[in-house]
Amino acid sequence: MNHLHRDLAPITDTGWDLIDDEAKTRLTTYLAARKLVDFEGPHGWSHSATNLGRIATISGPSEGVAAAQRKVLPLVELRAEFKVSRVELDDADRGAPDPDFEELDEAVRQIAIGENVTVFHGYQAAGIRGITESTSHAPIKYGTDVATYPSAVAQAVDVLRQSGIDGPYGLAICPTTYTRIVETAEHGGHLLLDHLLKILGGPLVWSPGLDGGVVLSLRGGDFILESGQDLSIGYLDHDADVVRLYVEESLNFRILEPDAAVAIHSGA
Repeated sequence: MNHLHRDLAPITDTGWDLIDDEAKTRLTTYLAARKLVDFEGPHGWSHSATNLGRIATISGPSEGVAAAQRKVLPLVELRAEFKVSRVELDDADRGAPDPDFEELDEAVRQIAIGENVTVFHGYQAAGIRGITESTSHAPIKYGTDVATYPSAVAQAVDVLRQSGIDGPYGLAICPTTYTRIVETAEHGGHLLLDHLLKILGGPLVWSPGLDGGVVLSLRGGDFILESGQDLSIGYLDHDADVVRLYVEESLNFRILEPDAAVAIHSGA
């Protein structure tokens, strides 16, 4: 048994397989930041902090003794709780092909957005700075007309190249703008999405939790999402009607090269 306490839950192996499969399917869609930054780990639940390789000078413990304290970036634990119906679990054991795990779907969405927000916009309470607040470049604005998107993205790519940051490049974009992009054809009937992909040389990623967009280098080594425990489902308690579970992870995020990203914002 481990800290997830899954062995204590009144859920069969079949039930756990269905719950895990449903969570993985949803997470693949929602976890935008992982598609664009480096992922290190998972290092396990006991992994608590990342060595930053720096020190802070502090007062010595006694006369004539100098002291310095090692700097670390602690991992933060994220958790979203949900319930599953015991009737649905029983039906799943009988072979029902469509169990209703609506609360699971919402919990997975919430924790994935929390991870995206941490990477893109930072998490002040956890001491984590995000990409949009750490980039060394001024943001580039795009207008309400979709015709302005390629120009803004091309400007951002040019800023990165002028700073000596190699590609390929990726674009994380908020869901509303993403939808407008994929639905739009430019003059001549060519898809706007195809135009943007050619400019970037890399992916355009639907990114819930992101305000605006970010163009960033995918060369590697610039942005690191470090995982202690990767996203996992654990057991809380149960009664005659429902089983209470949670999805949980531990992580931190570091930016090693602030020059490697440019934020883009709507000028509306």
